[in-house]
Amino acid sequence: MVLMTQAPARSRTARRRHDREIVVLAVPAFGALVAEPLFVMADSAIVGHLGTAQLAGLGIASALLTTAVSVFVFLAYATTAAVSRRVGAGDLPSAIRQGMDGIWLALLLGAAVIAVVLPTAPSLVGLFGASDTAAPYAVTYLRISALGIPAMLVVLASTGVLRGLQNTRTPLYVAIAGFVANAVLNVVLVYGAGLGIAGSAWGTVIAQCGMATVYLWVVVRGAHRHGASLRPDIAGIRASAQAGVPLLVRTLSLRAILMIATAVAARLGDADIAAHQIILSLWSLLAFALDAIAIAGQAIIGRYLGAGDAQGARDACRRMVEWGVAVGVVLGLIVVLSRPAFLPLFTGDSAVKDTALPALVIVAVSQPVCGVVYVLDGVLMGAGDGPYLAWAMLLTLAVFTPAALLVPTFGGGLTALWGAMTLMMAMRLVTLWLRTRSSRWIVTGATR
Repeated sequence: MVLMTQAPARSRTARRRHDREIVVLAVPAFGALVAEPLFVMADSAIVGHLGTAQLAGLGIASALLTTAVSVFVFLAYATTAAVSRRVGAGDLPSAIRQGMDGIWLALLLGAAVIAVVLPTAPSLVGLFGASDTAAPYAVTYLRISALGIPAMLVVLASTGVLRGLQNTRTPLYVAIAGFVANAVLNVVLVYGAGLGIAGSAWGTVIAQCGMATVYLWVVVRGAHRHGASLRPDIAGIRASAQAGVPLLVRTLSLRAILMIATAVAARLGDADIAAHQIILSLWSLLAFALDAIAIAGQAIIGRYLGAGDAQGARDACRRMVEWGVAVGVVLGLIVVLSRPAFLPLFTGDSAVKDTALPALVIVAVSQPVCGVVYVLDGVLMGAGDGPYLAWAMLLTLAVFTPAALLVPTFGGGLTALWGAMTLMMAMRLVTLWLRTRSSRWIVTGATR
């Protein structure tokens, strides 16, 4: 009888411990994630008052820059997994050394991106079909902002280092400070100095370099404290790149899915593409909340596996799945209840609203599934199971593509397209659930 009462008590204690860890890591991570798109919003608000051509140029350049940076998000994911494993193993010098390898890789990739973007900026802008009036502004903004890409990639890698060290508060503070600095610099340089759209680009570059400097100061200070080397290590940089390749494949596959969905929506008609963009913006916002739990999962799972605690990793995974379902249900209810108030914020066109309403129901219903998908994605990233994630996403892309492309043929409009998006998330759920049900993702030790 005593044993029976002790077991539930231990279970409750473990759940509370996991809950505290998830909240401590996920809440600041959510704040940092939300702060990132505010950069573009601030730039848009300030540049928008210069004129329509300038705003159009900013929109094109921002789309290119966002794609360039998001492709390299593996710098954060792979670094988090590698660093957290070494933290779990109790080897902080090695953890920071691994983080420095990721930062050196970020600098190398950033230099390569600059070398490509600067001479090809007019051609890249031309691919978007920019008008003769908007194209010069887009090229100006793109060329100047490209100079900040190495800083942004350093920010991604450094964020991964701190997440791996179980620290998501510092990235939140840096993101907030960066947003404020960006807004102030934009106003001063665009209007005070009269630099126009070039001033907006320079303001963003300066803010990004400032953020990277703060991150480097934090990491370098930690390296000195624990006696970790700061010099580039070719073998370590190569290992970081190899760990990132599968995650790059995963990210590109996901970007392809979103591009295909947008292309199909454009074929459905103006009301459908307008409604799709509104829903996609909401879907992205909801993803931030779920991705925050996934980030906590990366850090926590990596630490448990690094410490050799396979059962702890399983228990943490189970609890995070419960969190994912619960948060998904709450988000789904919010979407359903807020639909009448949400849509008028974006459009007064009744056709767009009528098109979006039923599709929003699909989005709401799918949120619990999305919650589990994001959590399991984070768990497997934390376990360093990148190759499986790459193959699983390629399979998902292969299933989603024909389903989405057949929507204009068989009808159903935007609701059917978002049904295909839900099918995509369900496919991801199946592949991730099957993997976590097995023991293949559980590899303990400081390295996978």
